[in-house]
Amino acid sequence: MRRIGRILAVTMVTLLAPSLVAAQARYAVKTIGDVVQLRDIKADVIVSVLTPVSNAYEMVVKGENVIRMPIKSVDDMRARPGLNGIPLLAPFANRLDQTAFFANGRKYNFDLEQETVRGPIPIHGYVTGANAWKVVEAKADAKSAWVTSRLEFYRNPLYMAQFPFAHTLTMTYRVSDGGLEVHTRIDNLSIEPMPVSIGFHPYFQLTDSNRKDWTINVGAKTNWLLAPTKVPTGETQSSDAFFGGDHHQVPLSRFADRTLDDVFTDLERDANGRASVSLSGAHQHLTVTVGPKFKAVLVYSTIAPPPPPAVPAPGTPPRPQAPAAVPVSVGPPIPLSAKNTAPAPPERGFVAFEPMVGITDAMNLAQKGLYKELQSVPPGGVWEESFWVRPTGY
Repeated sequence: MRRIGRILAVTMVTLLAPSLVAAQARYAVKTIGDVVQLRDIKADVIVSVLTPVSNAYEMVVKGENVIRMPIKSVDDMRARPGLNGIPLLAPFANRLDQTAFFANGRKYNFDLEQETVRGPIPIHGYVTGANAWKVVEAKADAKSAWVTSRLEFYRNPLYMAQFPFAHTLTMTYRVSDGGLEVHTRIDNLSIEPMPVSIGFHPYFQLTDSNRKDWTINVGAKTNWLLAPTKVPTGETQSSDAFFGGDHHQVPLSRFADRTLDDVFTDLERDANGRASVSLSGAHQHLTVTVGPKFKAVLVYSTIAPPPPPAVPAPGTPPRPQAPAAVPVSVGPPIPLSAKNTAPAPPERGFVAFEPMVGITDAMNLAQKGLYKELQSVPPGGVWEESFWVRPTGY
């Protein structure tokens, strides 16, 4: 009888083992229509990616979205992907000083009639609304959950007419250990070196306090002076001079009456060549760390003054509280989403930390001899790099 009991016990453990392993799995992937959700169950982090545009529009930490959401639904995101979420700026990041760019000593003029590029100061490239990304892989293992998508830039005649370097873009969003990695790979299929001047434009928010109470840490030694067009002039100053104090502890209250929209380089790197900028509130903290091939960070933050309070007529009952924010959804409601996906109130504000491979107008400033760190991919070569978003204190 004892032997039979042992056999039954072993059999039960064997049968239950897969279920136990599944129950203990930390990372998971869920696909709902054209949205892929990456989950770190232990850290309570959910990243939602709209795959046709390869854009992570949510990073929800314990019910709070660290990405500012000026839209209310995935349908809005499909219609106007724009600068929502974590948009890729390509084939150039931020502004150019003219309706043309230089590469390999040659000038390439944009065809403004196509409307992929607008003048007189082109800005943010033209793939933020690209809807031809194809999912390559969406998986989870014991270490992370990820989704990889690819855009075959060279297949679009309108794209190639404005930037005639055949290439593919491959992006991987990976959730691991409570953080998000955004990895980009460029395969140059053309017969000439391809300049790399891409970047990203994520807007971040804290939900435990307002912008006037936030502090930023900009781990960069140099600030580039800007022309009225927001294009670097080629002149620089120290970050401490720009901020009027230590660039590691900058109260945003210092910029209550002006907009930050400024470029920083000479990033302060660790032993792995990584550099960080961060945002701190009452308890919440968010760090953006860039890999060695990201040479610049643009910091953008502004706040609109709140509207003057309306004076109610005598005897008017108090205004009712606004209803709770509607969770971002696609088709049927997505059960895991942020509590606060409605736009942040004006007094809360936002900060955009923009990882950039080169400074604003890098290709044209390099042609003028004013910028020395322009990168390129050799014919048939590959360029790849990551940046990481890590929230704490939630």
